[in-house]
Amino acid sequence: MKTRSVIAALAIGSLAAPLAAESAEIAFQSQGTRAGAQDALAQFAPVADQREHRIDYAHWDEALAWLVIPMGPSIREGAPRATPGTGTRFIYGHTSRYRLEGNRVAFTYIDDEIRRALTEYRQDLERVGSELDLTRLPRNEQLAYWLNLHNVAVIEALANNYPLRDPSEGPFGSNGAGLQDAKLVTVRGVALSPRDIRERIVYPNWKDPKVIYGFWRGEIGGPSIQRLAFSGSNVDALLAFSAEEFVNSLRGVEAFNGALRVSRLYEEAEPFYFSDAGSLRAHLAQFARDDVKELIGKYEGTAYNRYETDIADLVYGRADPGLNFVCAPITNDVPSASGDANGPAKCADQPTRPNRAEQRLMEERAQKLNKAYKRGIRTGQVIYGDGQYAEGEGPKEVE
Repeated sequence: MKTRSVIAALAIGSLAAPLAAESAEIAFQSQGTRAGAQDALAQFAPVADQREHRIDYAHWDEALAWLVIPMGPSIREGAPRATPGTGTRFIYGHTSRYRLEGNRVAFTYIDDEIRRALTEYRQDLERVGSELDLTRLPRNEQLAYWLNLHNVAVIEALANNYPLRDPSEGPFGSNGAGLQDAKLVTVRGVALSPRDIRERIVYPNWKDPKVIYGFWRGEIGGPSIQRLAFSGSNVDALLAFSAEEFVNSLRGVEAFNGALRVSRLYEEAEPFYFSDAGSLRAHLAQFARDDVKELIGKYEGTAYNRYETDIADLVYGRADPGLNFVCAPITNDVPSASGDANGPAKCADQPTRPNRAEQRLMEERAQKLNKAYKRGIRTGQVIYGDGQYAEGEGPKEVE
């Protein structure tokens, strides 16, 4: 399976290969020197004296291209009601009205080899953050590092605990907590949760609120995961693309009961970016399509909407029982009825029928994309970055 071979390549890389900085001369300063009696996370704040170094995420790029299933832009319609298949009362797969929004991670295809590769890649990222002084990298490089580390750790944690249906439930990490507060990584001896990375490292040090859209939480209700790794060159453009997708989705902005309803994602970010409803609305309008801008201007009140915590996978964390099959032990390709005495069981026939949950989701996705095309909603994007820039020019820095 090509997916397996591509992702397994992550395991081959060491600090000197896929994550190699162009130079390792940035001096590491001890936590004691940098932080003293202050909060240990203060040592990760960017400093003014920066050097032109970069981190290469080529292998993570390749892995995301295989793991992430694109769902296309929102058409601002709730997904159709899911109905049981013929001859059954059960519904397999996602039923959320947001299930056609935001990209999916194909956890059902992650095996033990890929899990080990994810773990080794996360460990490589931890080593980079521990052996280099991140604070002296260009700000875009620092931001890309924290976004990628966060997302790698979340995918690894979910893959190691899959199948599951609600990432908000634990236990995860060394502290056995819910996913957002689980200590999933350690950088410079500091154990960090996804929430630590967001609220104690990135949000206090980057004033542009579009950074909130770069953190994938493993949940349908959160920002979408992209099929590209963040880098110093593309982080501004990729965050803007993610912001546009989320703001124009139902899970981002809706209106009912006489008020504008926005995602609870903005409640988490409020202390850092949105001092009042006006600043939030101005931010939303920056990325909104015309129909959503009209919605934002129509209602005076603002309230937080329901947040969907279902896992952002293909099958809602449940196997399709219709794919179960029984086969007899065989020896030398001859079926045996005598069990283990003839060696380990092997299956002569493999299931060929697709998983019903995946099949339904992909059929609904095709119908949605067809509607988007007919309505003139662009379904493809080109992200510029990692290219050559003219002298004196370069990628825009995320403040």
